[in-house]
Amino acid sequence: MASKSSIDYEAIPITALNCSFRKKLGLYLNPTNTVAADWRTVAEMMDFTYLEIKNFEKRDYPLEKVLTEWETRPEATVANLLSILEKAERKDVISDLKEIIDDDCRKYLERQQRKPVQVPVVDSCGPRTQEREGITLYDDPQGLTPETFDAFICYCQNDFQFVHEMIKQLEQTKYNLKLCVFDRDVLPGTCVWTIASELIEKRCKRMVVVISDDYLDSDACDFQTKFALSLCPGARSKRLIPVVYKSMKEPFPSILRFLTICDYTRPCTQVWFWTRLAKALSLP
Repeated sequence: MASKSSIDYEAIPITALNCSFRKKLGLYLNPTNTVAADWRTVAEMMDFTYLEIKNFEKRDYPLEKVLTEWETRPEATVANLLSILEKAERKDVISDLKEIIDDDCRKYLERQQRKPVQVPVVDSCGPRTQEREGITLYDDPQGLTPETFDAFICYCQNDFQFVHEMIKQLEQTKYNLKLCVFDRDVLPGTCVWTIASELIEKRCKRMVVVISDDYLDSDACDFQTKFALSLCPGARSKRLIPVVYKSMKEPFPSILRFLTICDYTRPCTQVWFWTRLAKALSLP
């Protein structure tokens, strides 16, 4: 078991901190405080924008949403959280919750050290295998050569017209790319969440995220985006590419702000839009 002095907080993601810690942290930071720093100060130090913070205010427990959004970023470590609390002059919070933090960190490190036990598991979507067979339109029936794609397209139904344009510009031109469009390429009768995970992780080199106000309300898009981000912390592999094709009323999703955007809304750069996107998707 790791001792308190041996814990390297910088190497431990914020997701290691469990519900009891988050609940107690919220008791300190959620109430509006005219003297000490509250959740707004912490959110601002986490580099959330004014509009994002105003959006968090609509929540009954805003700190929980702040942590959920922040934990998808590469800098979201226990060390950085402690640093933020210290800079916000909330050493009282660190002192009172230090024991819980250390306990959660030690449990996280112990879980990381355990060797996974390989056992056959059957879930509601059928037996779990190394790679599922027969999930896309042109999968090999024998399962020998699963269909692969250059990019998985993450979109909501209201943006489907732009997805059609994407198919036209990227598949039916000199770029000759192969896109995975769920409504077109995935066979019916499959488990949506499991199949999406398999396609993103094993079958597609990249993922294009079509960002819009409707995207922000889509549970499926939220799951797909966070799953893809978990595969490439810090976007080191350039795996995920956000695309904006129309103006938005809501703030741009904070979990994607650290990625370079392919923006179709600017008339002066539209002429380069498809070339830039195709080049990014063609990288090895």
